[in-house]
Amino acid sequence: MERISFKEIPNNVLEKLIGLENYINNSNLDITLLELMRLRVAQINGCAYCVDMHYKELKNLGETDLRLSTLVVWEETNFFTDKERAVLRFTEVLTTLNGKPISNAQYNDLSSFFINDEIITLTLAIAQINTWTRLMKTFQIEAGKYKVNH
Repeated sequence: MERISFKEIPNNVLEKLIGLENYINNSNLDITLLELMRLRVAQINGCAYCVDMHYKELKNLGETDLRLSTLVVWEETNFFTDKERAVLRFTEVLTTLNGKPISNAQYNDLSSFFINDEIITLTLAIAQINTWTRLMKTFQIEAGKYKVNH
């Protein structure tokens, strides 16, 4: 049962969140890479609404069933590029901080694929989807009804 609906979120809050989302989506970062990261965060945080949304977004972008079904075990496959693996590794570290620092090795892994501006945007994007998953879990927004805008 939904606790809080999207309509109940104050407009200025929703506008700011969507504004940040638009900034991230219009950055130099590849949208498929962003969606893979978002789906992985949703899986880690157990957010059914966000898993549904980002799965559908990735399908719409042409992502394969094989990669979608194995994203949860990406480290055990060879279906992801080195760049995607660096992002997924950073995504997991940043999502599950547990009071631990981000190591130089983890940062250097990213910096071999991205410039500083892109790392800043990627970090912001990971923080943003973590915010969304926490909101959706708190509000108990129902999964399964998300529709991709074409």
